[in-house]
Amino acid sequence: MRIGIVSPVTTRLPGVANPWEASAGIEDLARIAAHADRLGFDHLTCSEHVAVPTAVAETRGATYWDPLATFGYLAAHTRRIRLATQVLVLGYHHPLAIAKRYGTLDAISGGRLVLGVGVGSLREEFDLLGAAWAGRGERADDAMRALRAALGQRVPAYDGPHYAFDDLVVEPHAVQPKVPLWVGGQGARSLRRAVELGDGWVPFGRLDDLAALVADADLPAGFEVVLGGGRPLDALGDPGQTGERLQRVTEAGATIVSVTIRADSVEEYLDQLTAVAEAGGLSPAS
Repeated sequence: MRIGIVSPVTTRLPGVANPWEASAGIEDLARIAAHADRLGFDHLTCSEHVAVPTAVAETRGATYWDPLATFGYLAAHTRRIRLATQVLVLGYHHPLAIAKRYGTLDAISGGRLVLGVGVGSLREEFDLLGAAWAGRGERADDAMRALRAALGQRVPAYDGPHYAFDDLVVEPHAVQPKVPLWVGGQGARSLRRAVELGDGWVPFGRLDDLAALVADADLPAGFEVVLGGGRPLDALGDPGQTGERLQRVTEAGATIVSVTIRADSVEEYLDQLTAVAEAGGLSPAS
């Protein structure tokens, strides 16, 4: 079983985030990341929003740490855990800007980047950034093709309907020969996009609905299905139920189980990580 962590602190969703996260800082997050790294967790996440309207923040939350700055710090405190954007909104960036900035992150982390991407669903943020809302799906598809051509290439070239570039150097660039591209979203369209253009699917929604979509899909070899474990886990309080819930997500078609964790403090969070790792049978780093 492979288990990834929906990182605490960096994103605080109402009704999900632990109270202590409001006053936590990067040092606390680095302790969590280092402990998860030693325990053998697959990845940490960091989401992206530039600015959230106050009305929307009541449901989506208002705190979103910048993934690039956050992961740059955490890369120096970890050795093997992957660093997954969940997700970057493609319409907010030129593909070459992503290839340069996150390619640099891949290089300094020793090839641990997972680039989770999405089409985007917050129109007010698109308008704020001067990004095109209409046709964003088609533009995102083109951006993913451009990213595939650019990531890991010193002299990339691409010619698409929205993005085109050649005869230029991107240095530094990603060191992985093929940076994993995970597609976020909800429903069959996002899964089709992930299968056609990406290497994995990291959706949100009801587990039974997602399991049905996975069961009906013709997934290529090595394709990663990253499904959530539902409400925050309390492995210290009920290790048996934690193991059952992890197994249920795996049986739904997940190749990686993505978990949130309940804790009343940083110290308890670290203990919970240990208990989740034991419940999932993870192999600690040697």
